[in-house]
Amino acid sequence: MSDYADTISVNPVHADDYAQWLPFWLSYQKFYKVQLSEETTLETWARFYKKEVPVYCAVAREGQAILGFVHYVFHHSTWAINDYCYLEDLFVDPQYRGKHVGKQLIEYVKQQAQERQCACLYWHTQESNLTAQKLYNWVGEKTGVIEYRMPV
Repeated sequence: MSDYADTISVNPVHADDYAQWLPFWLSYQKFYKVQLSEETTLETWARFYKKEVPVYCAVAREGQAILGFVHYVFHHSTWAINDYCYLEDLFVDPQYRGKHVGKQLIEYVKQQAQERQCACLYWHTQESNLTAQKLYNWVGEKTGVIEYRMPV
């Protein structure tokens, strides 16, 4: 890893990080051309602090400044005895991309999954997100899965 990566720390988000996290969360939504309600955003933030909800957020920091975030979820699976870990959202400030910040966020989630003895760590991205795929191809393996959705 680069010397720059040594100056970055990844830790669980703190309650007083909301003002720094929110612009990244909104930029993430803008990238994916979605606009979640303020109610959804506030509930998402609240879930990070509910012990009974297995949804988590970690942030990459340089000093006190947040450079990016990762959201992840632990869940049961019909394919394994142990839980799966789903890396749901990953966003790094564009000026810090290519400096291993995203890799460090993924490695943090991997460590959390290992500590919980998860059977699998997985994530999705859009076919058009070629920038992220460069990182994902470096640290992970494409499974060939195609996702379908249906409104409920």
